[in-house]
Amino acid sequence: MTSTPPPTRFRPEIEGLRALACVLVVVYHVWLGRISGGVDVFFFLTGFLITGQLFRAGLRGRIEFRTFWARMITRLFPATLTVLLVVVVAGALVLPQARWFGTVREVFAAALYLENWQLAANATDYFAQHSDASLVQHFWSLSIQGQFYLVWPLLVAAVAVAARKRLRLALAGTLAVLAAGSLAYSVWLTAENQPLAYFTALTRIWEFALGGLLALTIDTLTLPRVLRVVFGWVGVAGLVACGLVLQVGTVFPGYVALWPVVSAALVLLGGTTGSPVAADRLLTTRPLAYVGKLSFSLYLWHWPVLVLYLVYRGRTEVGLLGGAVVIAVAVALSIATYHLIENPVRRSRIAVRTRWSAYRFAVLAMIPVLVAAGTWQVAGLARSTATVAGGRDHPGALARTPGFVYQGAADVAPVPSPVALPDDWAWIDNCAESPRGAELQVCTTTPDGPPEKTLVIVGDSHPTQFIAALEPVAHRRDWQLVIMSRGSCPFSTESEIDPDDQACRDWNAAAADEILDLRPDAVFTAATRDVRVGLTERTPPGYVEQWRKIDSAGIPVLAVRDNPRYDYAPSECAELRGADAPECNPSRADFYPDEPPYDFLDDVPPNVSFLDFSDYYCDEAVCPPVIGNVLVYLDDNHVGATYLSTMDTIVEQAIDAALGLPDPEPPAPA
Repeated sequence: MTSTPPPTRFRPEIEGLRALACVLVVVYHVWLGRISGGVDVFFFLTGFLITGQLFRAGLRGRIEFRTFWARMITRLFPATLTVLLVVVVAGALVLPQARWFGTVREVFAAALYLENWQLAANATDYFAQHSDASLVQHFWSLSIQGQFYLVWPLLVAAVAVAARKRLRLALAGTLAVLAAGSLAYSVWLTAENQPLAYFTALTRIWEFALGGLLALTIDTLTLPRVLRVVFGWVGVAGLVACGLVLQVGTVFPGYVALWPVVSAALVLLGGTTGSPVAADRLLTTRPLAYVGKLSFSLYLWHWPVLVLYLVYRGRTEVGLLGGAVVIAVAVALSIATYHLIENPVRRSRIAVRTRWSAYRFAVLAMIPVLVAAGTWQVAGLARSTATVAGGRDHPGALARTPGFVYQGAADVAPVPSPVALPDDWAWIDNCAESPRGAELQVCTTTPDGPPEKTLVIVGDSHPTQFIAALEPVAHRRDWQLVIMSRGSCPFSTESEIDPDDQACRDWNAAAADEILDLRPDAVFTAATRDVRVGLTERTPPGYVEQWRKIDSAGIPVLAVRDNPRYDYAPSECAELRGADAPECNPSRADFYPDEPPYDFLDDVPPNVSFLDFSDYYCDEAVCPPVIGNVLVYLDDNHVGATYLSTMDTIVEQAIDAALGLPDPEPPAPA
């Protein structure tokens, strides 16, 4: 049996489907902050179109790899590199310095089509508020497509060599196996590590493969027109409803991604019916066809315009009017990019002369992007000089101690430098790199001789951040610190942040068992949560139950009251608006009640002592972003290591009082 190529007829409904998918992505990103499934449609359509193209080339006996890749370069690089160059310039002008290095790293990754792996390595939350997002975070999907363009021709060529005259059947079988394996892996990894599953290409292969399977079979199917009309409308309705009906943020991609992919497949199966009441009648209208042509540029522009707008306006949401402005600007930039950059390059000698012209163009066009990004990086390094806190000019938390009198210079810039702020975390041999699964990882800091005391720090990142204050104490007092940390998993008998996170429960059980085996002199952990505007601070019952387990072994628990959590980064607010701006100094009453919630509990075991450092985050009226010329926060909810390092004697005295240890004389500010 020989294979015959699928017809190369133009399918006008594809442009309309592209337009619909892109509009959904933009609208959902701008106003709803949710996942629409539109990107999955792009993956599916890419698999459909490229597989068909490569299959026809395979039947002709040869796939021209370099010609194929050259065409992809002239199609993708002009708009992509234009947007990246604008992002570098606009980011340097608008973004807070704390985001500079992260943005530069991601611009490099995006230019090399590796952004998805960069985000996966950072365990980025794609569903977090957009004002904190990277300007090029949306390049994750373009990176996956770029990786597809690199690998897919090699795959089809390999199958063509092996299959000889049975290419259609062999390729269909190969794609079916890939689709099944990738989908199964996607379902498994989404349950185990959803952020990684969202960004890795391995969980998305099945979407391209299903598109390829449809390309190989669609022209062998004969469906009644009535059925095709139904398929078309069901597909359109399914795509529009996907993000509204499903809470896809925590379960994507997994099996849920079948919804938009199947919806797109139904639209293609519907095809062009000629019926006046069919979905293709809508999808083939001139406005949608034009938006389809703009879809690539519109996708590129909408995200950085959205993030820059939010940062410039100091907001976390755009609102109805602001969203309309964002979309209007993105559309205008898309039109200009399409007509002034994309089309001219596609029709130029670069595209029609030789494949080497395209490769030279890619290299030359990337140079200004990389040079601009590198210049931005150097400028950031020049501003990131370290200044040690705790001296006369930068007393930090000591400025909140009774009787303190500032003796430093006037008009001192706060530390750390905003550029260095993202790295202002306490790192001890990677102990603060929290695992995400159920496996308990334990690391220690050990004094030169036998430890005088052993203190366990257990829970999520909030107790762990106190390493910056506790390490100097441990060094002075010959204590051993034992760190048991897992991100988003407070020390509790329950999974407090994600009720469905069974791995967190298992991790907590293992941590409690390890503590009981270790028998330390004390356990340092969290006492409260929900210290946030609009919420009420509380001590969860799971915390108390866990303390009760530790009490059974007679081990003291040092439970620390949580610091405020914001809807924005206080340090960025101070940089952009000024440290004294009212919007950067929220009321203390918005975070803390007059009395801590644990004071009203009657079931707290006797081994628990509460440490309340709220007066070092807030004064009597407000919670400022800068205290003692030191930036308090490194992001929207973590206290920076620089500030916590100025709390070492404060924390030391609190621990001594709780454990009945001698109270050493605190050193005076230098």
